[in-house]
Amino acid sequence: MRYPQGGGLTDEGRAFRERIRMEAVEMFAAGQDNMMVAKQLRVSVRSVQRWRQAWQHGGTQALCSRGSAARPKLSETLFAVLEQELAKGPLAHGWPDQTWTLARIKTLIGRRFHKTLALSTIMEMLRSHGYSHQVPARRAVERDEEKVAGWVKDTWPQVEAPRRRSEPSSSLRTRPDSR
Repeated sequence: MRYPQGGGLTDEGRAFRERIRMEAVEMFAAGQDNMMVAKQLRVSVRSVQRWRQAWQHGGTQALCSRGSAARPKLSETLFAVLEQELAKGPLAHGWPDQTWTLARIKTLIGRRFHKTLALSTIMEMLRSHGYSHQVPARRAVERDEEKVAGWVKDTWPQVEAPRRRSEPSSSLRTRPDSR
């Protein structure tokens, strides 16, 4: 079954479905046919056929839940290593500037951990660990913050034009008669 927007079952949903499959196993062991199992559990006959086949080849373990099918992520220990690598900066990893992008982080993860993650997964993982996307402010090295603050406070209010209009808006102006 496919789910919209990449969604899936919750832990409770997976547990519920596993209970249904385990009930089916009991019915298989009792010798009930697929139609009867499907009717009693209110599932499709095709699902019961797949379950029976898996049960015959792998036993009860074959019908146990395998957990979430979520996107693969880095473990906490690997993420700690990734944080150390990110702290070294992009220059240490061969990029010409000091900007980390998702694509660069993806490349770093591939090089360092031999894993391939989607950009959206990387973004979600970084956000969950407290990182945010930022655009670096480009400031001149010679910039004097005190002078800039003084100029903004003292000079700018005198230079800035007032926001009020001195004449009526265009809808209130009188127009010459165009007869």
